[in-house]
Amino acid sequence: MKKILITTVLITIVGLVAVFFTFKEEVKTPDTVAIHYTVQTAMESGSIRDATIIHTEFLAQVIEDMDTTRRNRDNMVKIFVCLIIFSFVMFGFILYLYYENKIGKPFRKLQYFAKHIAAGNLDLPLEMDKDNIFGAFTESFDLMREELLSAREKEIKADKSKKELIASLVHDITTPVASVRSAIDILRLKTRDENDIKMLDSANKKLEQIDTLITDMFHSTLEELQELKVNPDGIQSIEIRELIKQADYEKRTRPYSIPDCIIIADSLRLQQVFDNILKNSYKYAGTDIAINAFIEEEYLFIEIQDFGPGVSEKELPLITSKFYRGENTAKTDGYGLGLYLSKYFMEKMKGGLSIENRNDGFMVIITLRLA
Repeated sequence: MKKILITTVLITIVGLVAVFFTFKEEVKTPDTVAIHYTVQTAMESGSIRDATIIHTEFLAQVIEDMDTTRRNRDNMVKIFVCLIIFSFVMFGFILYLYYENKIGKPFRKLQYFAKHIAAGNLDLPLEMDKDNIFGAFTESFDLMREELLSAREKEIKADKSKKELIASLVHDITTPVASVRSAIDILRLKTRDENDIKMLDSANKKLEQIDTLITDMFHSTLEELQELKVNPDGIQSIEIRELIKQADYEKRTRPYSIPDCIIIADSLRLQQVFDNILKNSYKYAGTDIAINAFIEEEYLFIEIQDFGPGVSEKELPLITSKFYRGENTAKTDGYGLGLYLSKYFMEKMKGGLSIENRNDGFMVIITLRLA
């Protein structure tokens, strides 16, 4: 760029100097001595007519010489102006070629490369060219592409391994589940006690739920929880009592009532929500569970409280995050997915889930939208 500026200045200076010297040369005026000598010579001829003709011819020649000199000067000026214009045109064309080769093409190449990266096409390499103005960036951009490609390949391999592991676990789980179901069916046929029949029917429902969860596990991974289907529909609130009863297999809930209403929910997913909440209470509190339900505006609120130590205030905002486990869970089995999944399911059912510490325990609040 510095060379281009220097060339421009030199062309301008040369043009100005040439014009200056051209105009500096003045057009010669007629020589008065020569005119006087011509007049004297003409008068000596003794004829006024001849003297006039001689004088006129001399003046015409002088004027013609002056015009010739002026025309030559004007032509030189035109030539210099044309040369300067031509020089600037050529300079502009050279500047355009320089810009196109050093800036325009490399920039468009980077732009084209960025579009491919944004579209996920990481197989297209970026040609190295350190001579253009973007040469330093070219290598860095291509290194970035290679790192992204490597990271994506590793992610694909990890995802494949994870799915294979889940498929293997599903295969291993289905066998004992089938055995348990067969045993329950045999016991159901042999028993006559009503309480035993109810317990066996409850166990059968749990096995059906396990079958559904196994199917979900097979078609999704822990990193792809958004693929778990939630199909909310209008259900009677009386069903909530049965769902809580199925989740409370240790029978720790205190007496409670549910207002009569129709809510928007997926029974299967709502069952999982109650299972997760009550199971957490069993593991971390081990106390009775109080349930309070009430309607406010367009929602049914269900408060589920245990009387354990709860969680620290600094952990409270994190407890519903994926894979997060509190400080008091080190000696307890778990994956940190229960409350995360529960909140996800409730939001998909147009409701919500929140948690809070109470003076006498820990509370989970479920919000269900009225139909």
